[in-house]
Amino acid sequence: MSDRRNDPTAFVFINEVSIIEHLSRTAAERVLPEGLSLAGFTVLNHMIRLGHERRAPAQIAGAVQVTKGAMTGTLKRLEAEGWISVTADPDDGRGKVVMLTPEGRAIRETALSVLALQLELVLRAVSEDELRQAIPVLQKVRAALDAARD
Repeated sequence: MSDRRNDPTAFVFINEVSIIEHLSRTAAERVLPEGLSLAGFTVLNHMIRLGHERRAPAQIAGAVQVTKGAMTGTLKRLEAEGWISVTADPDDGRGKVVMLTPEGRAIRETALSVLALQLELVLRAVSEDELRQAIPVLQKVRAALDAARD
């Protein structure tokens, strides 16, 4: 068994982030509203958080780091639930445009409210100030990894 004290600091940091991601993903999947997958929530949240009224599927796929094929499946499920609409791009007849529906905005808000209950568990262990202090470091790591991708 490897001694963690000998592991490079960057590896230990990324490993902790990875474990946190797995635990938070699993917890979120348990409480999301029926019919809403974590992939679907990610799409809705991405569009609302960044204020995108219309996005091409490829733009969303790139932003959330999934293949176009995976995005197509997620968008079909979201559209079947009535949370988005996918139409022909008026500027490029070959392309598609994704738009949120009012129901999509509402289900995202519902999801946020149930996820907030999960976040209370974090705030019992770590103060909001400690979390706030960690954000700049995490943002620098994200930016470095984002800049290094294809």
